[in-house]
Amino acid sequence: MLISLIQTVTVPVADQEGALEFYGGVLGFETRTDNPFPMGRWLTVAPEGAETTLLLASWFPEMAPVGGLVVAAPDLDPLAARLRENGVACDGPSDQPWGRQLLFHDPYGNGFVAVQA
Repeated sequence: MLISLIQTVTVPVADQEGALEFYGGVLGFETRTDNPFPMGRWLTVAPEGAETTLLLASWFPEMAPVGGLVVAAPDLDPLAARLRENGVACDGPSDQPWGRQLLFHDPYGNGFVAVQA
């Protein structure tokens, strides 16, 4: 095996502090790193216990939003309620042939598919 892990996925954001409020405050991700970086902060977040982190990068203004980041949740109804309470538009939860899903975007246009695990 040449590659054994996807360590970090870069997610473009316009405002790192605002992104941290969304990913930490709304989604409940924990901050893994928050270090000075020549172009901003090296700011990574992840769900508790996850190996793969998201790098919330503000230094790529030309980078298009990421689409189709898939996350898993034990129950999509509380997640949908939390998102809506925080003004995030969601589609679902809905039952699909492959299982239950919820679609939403972060404040910067990055798209998520939450599946019930």
